[in-house]
Amino acid sequence: MDDLLELIKTRRTIGKVVDELVPREHIIQILEAGHWAPSHHNTQPWKFFVMTGEGRNRLGEAYARISIEEKGAEGAEAAELREKGTKKAHRAPLVIAVACVPTEGEHVMRREEVAATTACVQNMLLAAHALGYGAIWRTGAPCYDVRMKEAFGLGDHDEMVALLYIGRPQVERTSVRMRLETKIEWLTS
Repeated sequence: MDDLLELIKTRRTIGKVVDELVPREHIIQILEAGHWAPSHHNTQPWKFFVMTGEGRNRLGEAYARISIEEKGAEGAEAAELREKGTKKAHRAPLVIAVACVPTEGEHVMRREEVAATTACVQNMLLAAHALGYGAIWRTGAPCYDVRMKEAFGLGDHDEMVALLYIGRPQVERTSVRMRLETKIEWLTS
């Protein structure tokens, strides 16, 4: 248990990683950790899109399409935005998009499906850290945009939850937490 608590305490968001391939067996271990997350009614609502090499271009095209269409860009400006989108998608050797594909059912609540998928993502971040990788959980407006969903073939009720960029860290990071006592309210009687 001490090892797990230490792993949780030492995991940090690391956006700058080395351009070195992540072995498939490590990718599977990261996905497996996510797949064992809890979900209400055991619905397991997550779906993974694993992107390496040129496979990251799908994400880059989605980034580009969103920027180009929002700005109404054409010509050189559109080409520049397309290049920026590609660069964003290639910031790490491994990118895993994690979507919530909610299960339909009488007792299934969408909020719980998304919560389960975020638990899945946290498990994946911890597994990546345990394997010696740095990772960053990216979202923002493009992640939630309908055009991003379309790029990955997601349905109307599905939701992109995370874009995980994973690779060997260029630098280690530390962080300071607020005192735990400031976050607790004891209700005992």
